Amino acid sequence: MRILIGIAGGIAAYKTITLVRRLVEAGAEVRVVMTEAAAQFVTPLSLQAVSGHPVRMQLFDAEAEAGMDHIALARWTDQVVIAPASADLIARLAQGMANDLLTTLVLATTAPVTLAPAMNRQMWAHPAVQANVRTLLSRGVRLIGPASGAQACGEVGAGRMVEPEDIARQVLETTPASPVDWRGKRVVITAGGTREPIDPVRFIANRSSGRMGFALAAAAAACGADVRLICGPNALDTPPGVTRIDVETALQMAEAVSAIESMDVFIGAAAVADYRVAEIAPQKMKKDPAQPGLTLHLVPNPDIIATVARRANRPFVVGFAAETEQLLRHAAEKRIAKGMDLICANEVGDGRAFDQPDNALTLIWSDGSQQLPLAPKATLATEIVAIIDELMRRTE
Repeated sequence: MRILIGIAGGIAAYKTITLVRRLVEAGAEVRVVMTEAAAQFVTPLSLQAVSGHPVRMQLFDAEAEAGMDHIALARWTDQVVIAPASADLIARLAQGMANDLLTTLVLATTAPVTLAPAMNRQMWAHPAVQANVRTLLSRGVRLIGPASGAQACGEVGAGRMVEPEDIARQVLETTPASPVDWRGKRVVITAGGTREPIDPVRFIANRSSGRMGFALAAAAAACGADVRLICGPNALDTPPGVTRIDVETALQMAEAVSAIESMDVFIGAAAVADYRVAEIAPQKMKKDPAQPGLTLHLVPNPDIIATVARRANRPFVVGFAAETEQLLRHAAEKRIAKGMDLICANEVGDGRAFDQPDNALTLIWSDGSQQLPLAPKATLATEIVAIIDELMRRTE
């Protein structure tokens, strides 16, 4: 595991020495980047001693990786952990600034980013800080803490940096070693169901929760990929290191996918509605007791997977088949009809697959297949990514 520790200015910076030590003891290779303000609280020499590597501070350093140290570090790491993360650093990250080495490499990396905030309780509660935090969370940045308790200023409240042992434990749990290296690859994943409006208050939908797509996004990000997750309405947390794009309808999802010009892998895990209402009622439709029923005129939605498969710069295309009968035959036919490289087939209905934490899949490609028995969707996602990687290597 390769973990890059960033340190912002704050009294809690002295705790980061312990954090680095705990990560190294667990077998991680750790590099440290400090801001100039952090050096007022802890010395680079101390961090070099516990990490075993020189500490970086300067953005323009001719002796560090030929002056491109931010690119080298951004590509090297499996996860970026900034502890402590000050109010100033959080604000600069939220604005996308790149005015020092630490903020620049956060913009340059595709690895998951985790922040452990540390500041005065009033600063943490300030609307500006909370708005910046929400912005970062929406981009997939993960937060550890802050904790509540006595602060260096003498006040008591939320704002303390979580203890280094707890940060180390949580970081190690979310930095799995993976045999798949997708650094430099762009992966686009659709997830969840779509909602096709009937009128301002009603819509047509399905039972998809989005869990499988989110698990695949997390697995791809853990392999270092630049992941774009385009998802329908759901209540799931964005996986660390994943860029999330929220949509509601199938048309919006199709537009979001088409807006991404280049991708190496496309995984259509979303349960996209096949049809939408031809004309959406502008006002809420009232029940008419005099009418025996209601007829909706439906028109087909665009086929997102087939459209991606027809691109000139075609990525590796993966789709899903949710069937209630003749699973393998329908899945095989669907793979060929839509031009997929790989299809993941599963039976649905009777409480299976949809909105469940576990699933069982049969993966089918042009000259082979593989069964994945019932397992948590996160486990299946890791196996699917490994199979995709193997199939891609065969064509290189």
